[in-house]
Amino acid sequence: MDLQLTGRGALSLLLFLTPAVTPTWYAGSGYYPDESYNEVYAEEVPQAPPLDYRVPRWCYTLNIQDGEATCYSPRGGNYHSSLGTRCELSCDRGFRLIGRRSVQCLPSRRWSGTAYCRQMRCHALPFITSGTYTCTNGVLLDSRCDYSCSSGYHLEGDRSRICMEDGRWSGGEPVCVDIDPPKIRCPQSREKMAEPEKLTARVYWDPPLVKDSADGTITRVTLRGPEPGSHFPEGEHVIRYTAYDRAYNRASCKFIVKVQVRRCPTLKPPQHGYLTCTSAGDNYGATCEYHCDGGYERQGTPSRVCQSSRQWSGSPPVCTPMKINVNVNSAAGLLDQFYEKRRLLIISAPDPSNRYYKMQISMLQRSMCGLDLRHVTIIELVGQPPQEVGRIREQQLSANIIEELRQFQHLTRSYFNMVLIDKQGIDRERYMEPITPEEIFTFIDDYLLSDQELTQRREQRDICE
Repeated sequence: MDLQLTGRGALSLLLFLTPAVTPTWYAGSGYYPDESYNEVYAEEVPQAPPLDYRVPRWCYTLNIQDGEATCYSPRGGNYHSSLGTRCELSCDRGFRLIGRRSVQCLPSRRWSGTAYCRQMRCHALPFITSGTYTCTNGVLLDSRCDYSCSSGYHLEGDRSRICMEDGRWSGGEPVCVDIDPPKIRCPQSREKMAEPEKLTARVYWDPPLVKDSADGTITRVTLRGPEPGSHFPEGEHVIRYTAYDRAYNRASCKFIVKVQVRRCPTLKPPQHGYLTCTSAGDNYGATCEYHCDGGYERQGTPSRVCQSSRQWSGSPPVCTPMKINVNVNSAAGLLDQFYEKRRLLIISAPDPSNRYYKMQISMLQRSMCGLDLRHVTIIELVGQPPQEVGRIREQQLSANIIEELRQFQHLTRSYFNMVLIDKQGIDRERYMEPITPEEIFTFIDDYLLSDQELTQRREQRDICE
């Protein structure tokens, strides 16, 4: 006989029967062999609490810090924690939900999950080179960070960034760029007088003051112009410095060096003479010497000096015609008067009627200007003793001087002959026949003129025309 027990899902019974005869035991069947007893008994199983949807506080009340739970109950709006209630979870602005977005009140009187609101943050911004930033609220939502650069740098890029809801910063990272040129200040312009007998002045100055507005580093400074301590010629000179910083920005400055030369009025050469001067000839300290052409003698101060007052010392001399003294005791005394002053052309002929002599004298008389320009004096020795005549222009020479001149210069009375003597008294050329003045001039110009005379000849080329 079977016994069936029923209950509302809460009690279950297990039947154990002892038959009259000894039954066969089957492991796990629920039957147990027992020879003494024949009875039935039931075992109780623990029951789950009965579900009651009418209980208003089945689960604990949800309370999310910095968030909100929106719940829907099967029993209406006042049963937000009752059995079966479903709640949607959300966080305030600036917070992020961690966990389940939706939970339900279970029969176990617990919610089906957990969640909480975490404050949203952006990562810490890195510092920028040569700059910094300040933030209104650190790394939290809506915090604004404003960038600035160190002195001498300019910001390129976003000037501010904002922490956004997705945890990222708006914009991009800016950079600080050195675009300011260095600061450079040159020395003051300066003026200097040239030293005596010089046309230049040595000028010194201190190097320019240079400073970089950014990192203070100056990579190089270049100079355009002479170095300090150089000799500067007369006039104005622009000195320019250029400085470069590490970012290759550059700045320049300049100043002027002015050199003045104190000058005296330009001297004029004397008539029948010329000047030789040191330095520029009219600057402070210059000395000018007066010289007279051959056949003229200087009368007065031989030289003058340009003084710091810009005036010449002394007064100008004059060149007067050379006075030839024929009343000397010897030919040597006569010739000494011409030393370094005049060249001599000594003409010898057996008599005044000699045709070579007459031809030569005629040509020379027509070219006296050219002879004077070349400082040539003519001495004539003509005839036979006792009627022999020696003269320099209108001045007559004594017989013994005539004889000595012939012996010194090896001049014969037998035929026409002529000798050219330079300013040092040296026999330079001999002629046995008449020669044109042009040939004489060419020889003198090519071989006998000093540099000074050559310069004068170029300046006086057409003076005789």
